[in-house]
Amino acid sequence: MIRRWLALAALLVTSLAIGMLAGPADLSPREWWQALAGSPGPAATILWRVRLPRVATGALTGGMLAVSGVVFQALLRNPLAEPYLLGVSSGAALGAVSALALGLSGSAYFALPVAALAGALVAIAIVFEVARVGSRLDTQVLLLAGVVVSAFFGACVLLILTFVSTETLRSAFFWTLGSLSGASGGMILAMAAYSVPALVVLFGLSRHLNALALGEETAAYLGTEVERVKLLAFFLASLLAAAAVSVAGVIGFVGLVVPHAVRLWGIRDHRVLTPVSFLVGAAALVLADAVARTVAAPMEIPIGVVTAFLGVPMFLLLLRRAVRT
Repeated sequence: MIRRWLALAALLVTSLAIGMLAGPADLSPREWWQALAGSPGPAATILWRVRLPRVATGALTGGMLAVSGVVFQALLRNPLAEPYLLGVSSGAALGAVSALALGLSGSAYFALPVAALAGALVAIAIVFEVARVGSRLDTQVLLLAGVVVSAFFGACVLLILTFVSTETLRSAFFWTLGSLSGASGGMILAMAAYSVPALVVLFGLSRHLNALALGEETAAYLGTEVERVKLLAFFLASLLAAAAVSVAGVIGFVGLVVPHAVRLWGIRDHRVLTPVSFLVGAAALVLADAVARTVAAPMEIPIGVVTAFLGVPMFLLLLRRAVRT
């Protein structure tokens, strides 16, 4: 196990270094070294004010999506479960597109992520209210409500985009495909403020998630308060996904593929699976963002496109391997 943690640490450090150094700026190794040493100049500005916030935001976003995927797959006992299952992405898209259509994103840099987070939380609230039967959360109704709410909010997004300008349409299109270009120190602090407590609580629920992965009856027999744990875990996992989408847009496959990749190491215990998935998700998204910034420089490819191109074949390989075993 020590070797695995060392390999994870090396992966994360390497991905962070690549994320800090990769980009369209044509700077010499000497300039980078001087920037790392603290000397002022263009390289220092790029490194510390542009790339550091972007890399940190990417790491947080990737880790949050991966943990959210782990929780959804455990609660639903479905390997195809992913963080956007309950309408989080469509709710965030509606909030973001509404802010763009009203011109709010131009008046305040934080208006777009705040609107997206609000839309995602509204979607979560509606889905949970529909699925709640007394003190019980009906999982089947939860999934159906998520599909319906997602479809309705998606229709609202299309309706709004029908009447907006070409520039707003272009901004909305790129936002829905995912980007870390708007990363800033303030966003990092805001994300950490509600993601870190959620991650800590979900890690504390690891033993109960292990039990729920075996079935609700088994979990209840083992002493888990099934409905309370389900409600709390679903809400916190959705909150992590909402926070990620509000800052980076809709980025697919991280929350779906990363938990599967980690399980290939033979890790099933959520006390290990959760933190390992966070680290792998963080490294994966930082590397995907580095590819998005460099492969067509000086143009930037939406990061959601990169994760789809990398995630689809990887997921197919994982499925093929699972079928053979």
